[in-house]
Amino acid sequence: MKFLITGLGNIGNEYAETRHNIGFVILDALAYSLGATFTSIRYAAVAKAKYKGRTLVMIKPSIYMNLSGKAVRYWLETENIPIEKSLVISDDIDLEPGQLRMKPGGSGGSHNGLNHIIEILGTTSFPRLRFGIGSDFAKGFQVEYVLGRWTSSEVELLKPRVLVAVDMIKSFVTIGLDRTMSSYNNK
Repeated sequence: MKFLITGLGNIGNEYAETRHNIGFVILDALAYSLGATFTSIRYAAVAKAKYKGRTLVMIKPSIYMNLSGKAVRYWLETENIPIEKSLVISDDIDLEPGQLRMKPGGSGGSHNGLNHIIEILGTTSFPRLRFGIGSDFAKGFQVEYVLGRWTSSEVELLKPRVLVAVDMIKSFVTIGLDRTMSSYNNK
């Protein structure tokens, strides 16, 4: 059984430690826990690993966030993975910092990466793991906040939550979406 795990983020050092790149951070932690390393291939940095009899194809799109759908579609098709066996990890301003929520689909809201994936795949029905970054910004400053760097107090809060996100991904590939949502959402 094969799964595509996509962590959303922006390429480039200027975005490396920003709130918008939490998908990359979580995927790096997942790959590290599985002893996998990333290699740049078409549209993404890609790592493959086995976990409890499953193959995980992990991608960090190497194109900008608002074009992420191209990478997701390419790797779904290349690896012949059904959409229900994919998981997209993204930041979410509607959740408190560090809050985690897995869901089976829905709109992309104001998230350009999710919206492009929806547009390219032609569906809102694909599993996703949302990582809360909060909304502590003044009206009109959402972009600056999302592309801003974590504060030192936020970094300390996030470290253990990233590890929980990794556990949620491993749960998703072993016991499935519904049981993972029941076990982890709202905790």
